[in-house]
Amino acid sequence: LGIPLDASQQFIVVITALLASIGAAGIPSAGLVMLFIVTDAVGLQSDAVALWVGSMLAIDRPLDMFRTMVNISSDSVGAAVIAKSEGEDLY
Repeated sequence: LGIPLDASQQFIVVITALLASIGAAGIPSAGLVMLFIVTDAVGLQSDAVALWVGSMLAIDRPLDMFRTMVNISSDSVGAAVIAKSEGEDLY
């Protein structure tokens, strides 16, 4: 967006993004919704953010599918490692 942020606004972005990401882990395309929350917290105009998010919609869907695949794969590998360390059969 090309909007400079001072140190206090950067701190607000970090804290707001951290708190918003805790509750949005399982929501599909939550990153786009969180963008509105974070930018609203620092007082950026919603029109510019909406234009930016609208352009991201085209590429976010495949990226969201890839993030989901990585998340599921890593959860499966983690469960298999723990099961193997506990002496359980995997099949």
